[in-house]
Amino acid sequence: MESRNRQVTIIGGGIGGLTLALFLHERGVPCRIFEAAAEIRPLGVGLNLLPHAVDHLHRLGLEGALLERAIETEAYSYFTRHGQLVCSEPRGRFAGYDRPQISIHRGDLHLTLIEAVRQRLGSGALVLGHRCVDVEQDGSGVTTSFVGPNGESLPSQRGAVAIACDGIHSVARQKYHPEEARLRYEGTTQYRGTTRAAPFLGGATMVYLGTIEFGKLVIYPIRNAIDGAGNQLINWVVEIERPADQLSRDWNRPSDVAPFIAQFEHARFPWLDIAATLRAADAVFEYPMVDQDPLSFWTSGRVTLLGDAAHPMMPRGSNGSAQAIIDAAVLSELLARSDNWPGALMDYEAQRHKATSDIVIANRTLSPDAILQVVEERSGGAPFNDVADLISAQEFEDWQARYRRIAGFEKKQAAR
Repeated sequence: MESRNRQVTIIGGGIGGLTLALFLHERGVPCRIFEAAAEIRPLGVGLNLLPHAVDHLHRLGLEGALLERAIETEAYSYFTRHGQLVCSEPRGRFAGYDRPQISIHRGDLHLTLIEAVRQRLGSGALVLGHRCVDVEQDGSGVTTSFVGPNGESLPSQRGAVAIACDGIHSVARQKYHPEEARLRYEGTTQYRGTTRAAPFLGGATMVYLGTIEFGKLVIYPIRNAIDGAGNQLINWVVEIERPADQLSRDWNRPSDVAPFIAQFEHARFPWLDIAATLRAADAVFEYPMVDQDPLSFWTSGRVTLLGDAAHPMMPRGSNGSAQAIIDAAVLSELLARSDNWPGALMDYEAQRHKATSDIVIANRTLSPDAILQVVEERSGGAPFNDVADLISAQEFEDWQARYRRIAGFEKKQAAR
């Protein structure tokens, strides 16, 4: 491939696009990122980076910078809606992995990646205010068309290949899959928020509490020492059953606690007053639990999809950002060692399509906290005297192992 035509156009400056750029730079492949937003803002709430994803970021030299802004998760604890502990399990390095599990605000992760891109690739590598409106390709490259923040036409960009990292509303996805099936709604809605509060359960534990029929809660810290009083920034996610009314895929749709707070009025436990914590949120956002059946293909000639543009999945099991990071690592390596870039895009799809499709499907029925549904059913919803009468330690481990295997972070997988 001629050197003058070895430029990679990255469409979208989110987690996947930025990680891809860093890996390409590390491997000597020129690239530029074009992001629709005119300015960078710390959007979103918390997320988890599992050890296999952190391992890739470690290879980029970013693990330390992330831990300075985040929490190293030590354990998951599972509670019934009555506040009874079902079981706990260590996570990350506390479970014997080489890398930590990291709980972090999405904005902090994004900022860390942006700083690294600008420092390593230069200030011109990330171009803001460029929304992709079309991709056209020929035998030698791809022309990507953009408009500015006010809809004005901007100069098109030419690259040898284009990687669409522009999320669930990706223009390339829509172009190559115009008849894609409608959104599939699971029947539940998530409400997400962050609250400034004192540490609970040691300050490094992720809690799963309850089931969707009565209100499910996931709550964990994502930022330490946010003030002089020693408080943390606490991320929480509530999931409840709700009729399908507005199936909008907008992560930042504002809401409040009214739709779900009644389910948690009783949840005042010695380790945390949950009702008060939810009420004290800085802001609340809602998101319907929707996904789509896996695409039949991602790659068309010199254009391929990455991250949410390729495999949008329900936000369960800490997999969305992790899979985008793994996509980036795999694709960058294939591009770096090949002179046939369209062939490298096909090899990337061959390696990643089934793995991510399996996770999309698994997230519909299998998640780390699904064991609480088992306990709820076996107990008839009543408090128990001894959890061992309902579930054994081995059954719990077998349940969790199934999810680790599908998501790709068994210890033997994470060590690759």
